[in-house]
Amino acid sequence: MGVDIYLDNGGTTKVDERVVKAMLPFFTEQYGNASSTHARGYDAQKVLNKSRDTIAKSINALDEEIIFTSGGTESNNFILKGIAFTNKKKGNHIITTKVEHKCIMNTCAWLETQGFIITYLDVNKEGFIDPQQLEEAITNKTILVSIIHGNNETGSINDLEALGAVCKKHNVYFHTDACQSYTKTPLDVKKQHIDLMTINAHKINGPKGVGAAFIRKGINITPLLHGGDQEFKKRAGTENIPGIVGFAKAVDIASEKNVKQMTILRDKLIEGLLTIQGTKLNGPLGERRLCNNVSVSFKAIEGEAITGMLDLKGIAASTGSACSAKTLEPSYVLMAMGLTHEEANGTVRLTISKDTTEKDVTIFLKEIKLVVDKLRAISPFKGDA
Repeated sequence: MGVDIYLDNGGTTKVDERVVKAMLPFFTEQYGNASSTHARGYDAQKVLNKSRDTIAKSINALDEEIIFTSGGTESNNFILKGIAFTNKKKGNHIITTKVEHKCIMNTCAWLETQGFIITYLDVNKEGFIDPQQLEEAITNKTILVSIIHGNNETGSINDLEALGAVCKKHNVYFHTDACQSYTKTPLDVKKQHIDLMTINAHKINGPKGVGAAFIRKGINITPLLHGGDQEFKKRAGTENIPGIVGFAKAVDIASEKNVKQMTILRDKLIEGLLTIQGTKLNGPLGERRLCNNVSVSFKAIEGEAITGMLDLKGIAASTGSACSAKTLEPSYVLMAMGLTHEEANGTVRLTISKDTTEKDVTIFLKEIKLVVDKLRAISPFKGDA
């Protein structure tokens, strides 16, 4: 029987038992609709307001600036499409990057079919956006800038304060997808000049199917979903009270202690992996990298082969974003950072969580060396390693 080690927390995380416990009453006991005008409805509205307050405080926002959604993909679609169509008379230019999550990339591709012009900013070899390049890309037709905070594949953390300052200077809305970075690195919508932001629950030991859009007070936005007056008339549909309660509980549980522990284990992983010949770290070292992310390229072998053999041993890892990993195409994120086709295809992404232990890391480092040695022994490119 193999081990049971989960190192794909960038794909999703285990729901914390305390989160499950907090959610359970709202399935079978306090099951009211927050829009209903009776006691159970008022109880649901009360817990909805409390959860909204918890999440708002975590990013220094107002309660009314938090709009609950079904997750990161919906929030990103809502914000990009909503801002685009609300501001079409002002301009039709949107700026994003070449390393965004697939839901941003595909939303922008669709917006291009609707007459919008999209500029995709380059990144440097560590995956960062240059604020000066952003400033040079802004025109009098630019209505929105959308830049990822912590990259889901490489862990690179962009400097939101510097990028937001550029947008504020030019009176352009600034959006960031913070699904991977939320609760793992400081987020302050005022200090970082953020107008719009996407966060979700299942990357932080909360339930799947719930997220939020931060929309700064005073910003007009066209809803993605039309129906009832829920969520300040910005997102129709009965609120997912159990999910929202779980989301807020996951935020409550998140702690600096957990971040420090993940950082220690991340660095141990990196140090151990780089002792393997022909191994290269993708993205930065230190504070500019997400505390839970390690991305490494192994020379002369395929990442798919590595993760397949690890899976047989009971170790879950990924070759990239969970939304892209099932394709045979090399990661567009890694290619944008200057990796070769071979380096991108030889990449493995390891993402830890607060539940990952030092023992897990020690066992993994032992097993990955065995896997790499075995694959290189049979690789037609082994002479290149």
